[in-house]
Amino acid sequence: MHKTILLTTLIGVIGMGQAMAGTVDASTRPQARPGTGHMETEMAAMSEKAATLRPRPRPDQNAIMAGKVCNYSGSQDFKSWVKDFRGTALSSGISPNVFDSVMRNASYSEHVIGKDRNQSEFKRQIWDYLDSAVSPDRVKNGRKALVKHRHSLERIEKAYGVEKEIVTAVWGLESSYGSRKGNIPVIDAVATLACDGRRGNLFGKQLIAALKILQSGDTSIDSLTGSWAGAMGHTQFIPTSYEAHAVDFTGDGKRDIWSNDPTDALASTAAYLDNAGWKKGVPWGLEVRVPEGRAFGDTMLMPSQWAKRGVLGINGKPVRDHGKARILQPGGVKGASFMVFANFDVIKKYNNADAYALGVGHLADRIAGGPPIQASWPRGYVPVTFEEKKEIQERLKKLGYPLETIDGIIGSNTRKSIVAFQQSSELPADGFPSQSLLRELRKR
Repeated sequence: MHKTILLTTLIGVIGMGQAMAGTVDASTRPQARPGTGHMETEMAAMSEKAATLRPRPRPDQNAIMAGKVCNYSGSQDFKSWVKDFRGTALSSGISPNVFDSVMRNASYSEHVIGKDRNQSEFKRQIWDYLDSAVSPDRVKNGRKALVKHRHSLERIEKAYGVEKEIVTAVWGLESSYGSRKGNIPVIDAVATLACDGRRGNLFGKQLIAALKILQSGDTSIDSLTGSWAGAMGHTQFIPTSYEAHAVDFTGDGKRDIWSNDPTDALASTAAYLDNAGWKKGVPWGLEVRVPEGRAFGDTMLMPSQWAKRGVLGINGKPVRDHGKARILQPGGVKGASFMVFANFDVIKKYNNADAYALGVGHLADRIAGGPPIQASWPRGYVPVTFEEKKEIQERLKKLGYPLETIDGIIGSNTRKSIVAFQQSSELPADGFPSQSLLRELRKR
């Protein structure tokens, strides 16, 4: 939901998400962008489906934070909550005049509550996700956007050291190059969710940050629009991420991520990635060939060391030593394999899901003229169900693997436990929650 970038994101979204299994999952919700307590990754997960290609995680009830419960269904009750929240806002630096003028017309949105209550588990396979994230139209439109805004993007790349294709790819996944920025009033959205109480503290911070945006004069109340979860602009910043990372690159005195000119939004995205540790000239990753049936868990090696294990570039040659890398096999040993470097994890700070980072990286490569993924995917694969994922977790925990929560979400902890079990059982250690894995666990 940026930025992290992305949403960059908000709910218990914070800190989760490996899209490692056959289905694209996040361990809870996308993670918050670093350094500000923003919940961008979570927001990303909560953004409207039409406005983003972030993997959408199943709601995590354990991540719900207690806040002042609104539970209001009428405008008068909401107004009472607004009155109660006024002191919090003023103590956070919001002027009485700004709070009163903005919140006087704020309204409780049943539409937002409906969206929040009906988030469903993300069940798309990684290959289906990439078919959409890196579709021919998205690649074509990305190349057009790069040409149209080349001058600004080259200046941004020079200023922040983030390649223009990566910035363009984030833009493409977040809002389809500005065509789907969201039109819901952000104040109404975050005030409703703050009042609702399930994540009152989290969204209360978003409301205060949104009020600060208006107080600073960066935009007007009419232009402060976005997704139902408050993600805004071309690259879908949530208010706290905007507050921490947005920049005025055009020099007009405003950090304007909403206007038809995407320059400030794109520069803000680059600034976010730069702050997160992006290294120019280092690839996010690249497709590789691995010995048939081999998996490598989370082992980190230099490419020259990987070459000694039979892992080579798709051209059959050793990969240059860009730094330590791990082998990502998001479709298991029968799908494509990728050698991913530190910049892959920087993208995940925008949205903490392997699928998202893979989508951004591969889209950037295609925009730059690179080829499609060469390996085939196991498209006939029958994924495990949500209940079967819970069974996998239960059986791993019973065998002594360190799993605290049985929630059916295949995040990093579950994946590491799967790898450990596979290694102990002399199985391909791909961390993949497959039907064959479940059969092996049932034997124990």
